[in-house]
Amino acid sequence: MSFSFNPRKGLVVIQAELFGSSGSSVLRLALDTGATYTVINVGMLVAIGYDPALVPGRVQVTTGSSIEFAPRVVLERIEALGQERTAFPVLGHTLPPSAGVDGLLGLDFLRGQILTIDFCSGRITLA
Repeated sequence: MSFSFNPRKGLVVIQAELFGSSGSSVLRLALDTGATYTVINVGMLVAIGYDPALVPGRVQVTTGSSIEFAPRVVLERIEALGQERTAFPVLGHTLPPSAGVDGLLGLDFLRGQILTIDFCSGRITLA
């Protein structure tokens, strides 16, 4: 199954649905092969029933400007690019509004799969 993206503008953005105790939400995530972990905006995690402030596990993250510690939240389920992961850990981090996305889909989601990004046709396949 392949999914479309705009190959001529900015980030490669995909849709992902996250599930928690308070329901689910469809988010816009930047496909980021430079990110080791999937990162979700803290506000989005709270909206579907997670409280990153109560999570004991923190992971050191190197950003473009600093080193920070982000809470590691285990999602009930995440669906993206035709794939589903359960009990999937993500990092909670506050992204600036100028980012234009709700988070990053990182290498942890992609590992063990074949990722094809076709910039000529604007199609992504993860199999």
